Amino acid sequence: MPSFLHAITIAAVLAMAPPAAHAASPAVNPLLLAPVATLTPDQVRGMQRQLLDWPQLQRYRAENAALAAPAGGQPRVVFFGDSITEGWGRTGSATFFAGKGYVNRGISGQTTAQMLLRFRQDVIALQPAVVVILAGTNDIAGNTGPASQAMIEDNLHSMVELARAHGIAVVLSSVLPVSEYPWQPGVQPAPKVRALNAALQRYAGQHKLVYLDYYTPLANHQGGLDKAMANDGVHPTAAGYARMAPLAEAAIVQALRATR
Repeated sequence: MPSFLHAITIAAVLAMAPPAAHAASPAVNPLLLAPVATLTPDQVRGMQRQLLDWPQLQRYRAENAALAAPAGGQPRVVFFGDSITEGWGRTGSATFFAGKGYVNRGISGQTTAQMLLRFRQDVIALQPAVVVILAGTNDIAGNTGPASQAMIEDNLHSMVELARAHGIAVVLSSVLPVSEYPWQPGVQPAPKVRALNAALQRYAGQHKLVYLDYYTPLANHQGGLDKAMANDGVHPTAAGYARMAPLAEAAIVQALRATR
């Protein structure tokens, strides 16, 4: 049995060392922890708007209702994600796979928990042949509260299971590289992104999903994005999307081939 003095010495060393568990703890949006009296009226109104429609079901409700049934001979593909997907371009725009008939259902700032709640409305109800899921970076940033890697994986797995239950092929995308969030500094996301991507790639292999690796061809030596690929280190530039597009196209072809 170690002596009392030995135990004290070990405790002192552990106290001086940077706590690994704390360093890896989930981030959280500071607004969610701030005393109410310190919030501005605009911040309060913004949070109230979010609570009124937390998964943002109204965002695409009208567009979904107006969307025609999938055309024969042209399998529908839905891109489902956050601002990285939304910023690619509106459905039918010149910047978003012009002429392909792909459907964009990205919403800026969303976490996987929000996306899971709108998955039936914004994916299943549109009857796509393929869904391309890209999500998780906002969870790491703590946008809607702390989310562990297990929580992120659970939400993504649930989306995959829902899609497959409805005969929809899944392309599971890696999270894009990021070394700093401009709106949430100090999170140190790079190792968290790598760990999540490794888990998603394993899951895709185990469940015979197409894994879309955006990370490897985009990451710099810091595990982030160079300015040419993303001015703010998070959201791709036109050059960034140009590098992503053929990777997505190849993954979609692979997913469609597997369904035949």
